[in-house]
Amino acid sequence: MAGGQHKDIENGEINGLEDLEKPLVVQKKVVAYEDEDDEADNGDGGSMAMVLLSTFVAVCGSFEFGSCVGYSAPTQSAIREDLKLSLAEYSMFGSVLTIGGMFGAITSGRIADFLGRKGAMRMSAVFCIIGWLAVYFSKGAYSLDVGRVFTGYGIGVFSYVVPIFIAEIAPKNLRGGLTTLNQLLIVTGSSVAFLVGSVISWRSLALAGLVPCIFLLVGLCFIPESPRWLAKVGRDKEFQPALRRLRGKDADIAHEAAIIQVYIKNLETLPKSKLLDLFQSNYIHSVIIGVALMIFQQFGGINGIGFYASQTFESAGLSSAKIGTIAYACVQVPITVVGAILMDKSGRRPLIMVSATGTFFGCFFTEFSFFLKVCLSELL
Repeated sequence: MAGGQHKDIENGEINGLEDLEKPLVVQKKVVAYEDEDDEADNGDGGSMAMVLLSTFVAVCGSFEFGSCVGYSAPTQSAIREDLKLSLAEYSMFGSVLTIGGMFGAITSGRIADFLGRKGAMRMSAVFCIIGWLAVYFSKGAYSLDVGRVFTGYGIGVFSYVVPIFIAEIAPKNLRGGLTTLNQLLIVTGSSVAFLVGSVISWRSLALAGLVPCIFLLVGLCFIPESPRWLAKVGRDKEFQPALRRLRGKDADIAHEAAIIQVYIKNLETLPKSKLLDLFQSNYIHSVIIGVALMIFQQFGGINGIGFYASQTFESAGLSSAKIGTIAYACVQVPITVVGAILMDKSGRRPLIMVSATGTFFGCFFTEFSFFLKVCLSELL
């Protein structure tokens, strides 16, 4: 019976999670798969309380991500006035977040594999705390930029480890919904920063950025490590207890544990792929499309509007920049919820096309309005 069960596992279909870690270039098909009809990974008969708690703790990192992104918009006028910064100096402060985020994203995979998912989130929270404190105590542009880079690095790691952790701990029937919370909390954090930053000082908003980090650090003490990571690094004594905590003490975890162990075993037999393999004729078309989508999304211009929303509305002639910033914040969360709902129903490609069209028109009308403002001012 045990041999038969093992064989069934090897011949079935793997959970959707394996697609996150599977190499893009695979030369030899050795990965085990779990049958779609198999309900062993659905969390039936167990308690989801620990999964939900673990997800809540993890998405504190997502909320922190949004808080960092949204910080520069409502604080621009106050910081420039208090610290006597030029427009170029404040523009540098706003943009260096992405430089820190880039380095955080590059190193996030190795950090998450070496320290574990919880360890990576702890390290990211510490970086963000240091960054926020540097911003709070800033007396000039240099300390502001240093703090911004630190928070950028922290959220760069969060951007990888949070969705991976959630996907690894969630049962299959909840995985899609729980991983969607990552993006939702990023947008919520940004919107909250816009709203709160409109009514409190920029130093107080920097202190408010510490709150998600504190919740995360405390919460990590009460949740288990990712069972899949524990199995991957050979910590077998901790693997099954962690899985049992997530599924409930009365849940039967034998089958799911066996699936994870078979997957890890087969993962080790996969050939090591090189970066140049991505440029083979079989893959180059998909790589170009995927990379181009990410590049054009970042160069679309919408991030510039989001980072400096308050000043953008003020420059446009709005009587109160705060009203525009608050309106911008209120729109983000509902649209993200709608996008999450439509993602599985409408498909990725139509949703990308609709959102790209909307972004184009938004940026076009923003630029056109400033163009008309300049023309009218010259005529008058």
